[in-house]
Amino acid sequence: MSQLEEIEGLVLSVRKHRERDYLVKLFTNEYGKLMFFVRGTKNPNFKLRPVIQPFTKATFIADIRPDGLSFIRDAKNVESYTSIQTDIFKNAYATYIVQLADAALEDRKADPGLYHQLVMGHEAINSDVDPEIIMAIFEVRFLLYFGVMPEFRGCVFCGKTEGPFDYSSKHHGLICPNHFHEDERRLHASPKAMHFIRLFSVLSFDKLNTVSLKKQTKLEIRYVIDELYDELVGLNLKSKRFINQMHQWESILKRKDD
Repeated sequence: MSQLEEIEGLVLSVRKHRERDYLVKLFTNEYGKLMFFVRGTKNPNFKLRPVIQPFTKATFIADIRPDGLSFIRDAKNVESYTSIQTDIFKNAYATYIVQLADAALEDRKADPGLYHQLVMGHEAINSDVDPEIIMAIFEVRFLLYFGVMPEFRGCVFCGKTEGPFDYSSKHHGLICPNHFHEDERRLHASPKAMHFIRLFSVLSFDKLNTVSLKKQTKLEIRYVIDELYDELVGLNLKSKRFINQMHQWESILKRKDD
């Protein structure tokens, strides 16, 4: 039995299905990640076309099926993150975040807390908050959903929670200077990078405006997170490769300006 109901959702992806239809993946507040079938998109009067675009949030009137595809019938309270949709740099970061969510989350597993974090993350990027910081926050938090979250609360040996730390792959978490000898192959990460990665695991999105990072610090954070993902997750998303290429473009353009 299906049921028609209102659900709040964020469009993760859209792809064509045959000639006239679309498959739309939403992350919903009520049901988690779900795939929806949308008919009749070739019709010139098709009213859902502006709604079923990536980086759009809405209240969807949907026919929810317990198994298989559900159906979107209508939508209201539509909010399009137009700055993300039109800015290639913002779009790149937001695309990677939603693809990471798609890879990390199981279908039909509700997580209202994460849904609201994704909405707030999109709103922040759309409002010109540094997208590199937003990306790093989600990368750290999605480690939990991949089932590989290291111990970031304190030193894995003594429980110390303040001071400089490094990351130990051997012990899957932080170690303080008193225990650096326990892992000669520790990451040798920047203490500042480790500080912010710990902060990102718990930072509330309404506190984002309090975080401002220098380029060098962001590079140090990127090094640590990339090492964690290479070792623990093993994803190789096209959207992440595009971001890396994008940074190379920026470097080339800056050299030309100089």
